[in-house]
Amino acid sequence: MGKDVIIALDFDSREKTLAFLDRFAGEERKPFVKIGMELYYAEGPAIVREIKARGHKIFLDLKLHDIPNTVKKAMAVLSGLDVDMTNLHAGGTKAMMEAALEGLTRPDGTRPLLIAVTQLTSTSQERMEQDLLIEKPLDQVVLHYAKCAADAGLAGVVCSPLEAGKVHETCGENFLTVTPGVRFADGEVGDQVRVTTPAKAKEIGSDYIVVGRPITQAEDPVAAYRRCVAEFVG
Repeated sequence: MGKDVIIALDFDSREKTLAFLDRFAGEERKPFVKIGMELYYAEGPAIVREIKARGHKIFLDLKLHDIPNTVKKAMAVLSGLDVDMTNLHAGGTKAMMEAALEGLTRPDGTRPLLIAVTQLTSTSQERMEQDLLIEKPLDQVVLHYAKCAADAGLAGVVCSPLEAGKVHETCGENFLTVTPGVRFADGEVGDQVRVTTPAKAKEIGSDYIVVGRPITQAEDPVAAYRRCVAEFVG
């Protein structure tokens, strides 16, 4: 499984999204992209199909979290969108993750990669303790969630790049780590807490990095994307 950069398409309309993707029309390889809640809720499944038809790999980032049966049914619907990766919250329990995997698997046995969100990169130890009443060390919580996801049969987790190496140590090298919270060394951190650079994420062991504003809000998004790929993939 080769490393890759995933661009977060954090736009609120089809027009803005396609205008951004048009800038990559001359690229030899179409970027892997993430469709999150904002765009999906604005445009629905049609935008997923349209971007897929343009030749992009897609990570559908909806972070499902509900009772097992509801998540299973939702995943069965999402399995028809032909995305490459989708996710849920590991906090929904192992039973929910197992049900999700069952729902996502098509009649022919194929399915997108299913990964679990451990703790968001905006979460700090203090916030986790005060708001969630989880008093264990944050990295220990992330590793426990990752182990539960692996035991449920999932392909990997979303975690901070700072935790990617430890996740591999715990769950194996083939267990994927998809890491947001990546910023260029000379860029703004924004609302992220646990962040690092593309080069450092590569060194630590991230398999995929998800990059939004440093690319989408750059003066030259294509140049920013190429820089990110150069630093992370090499």
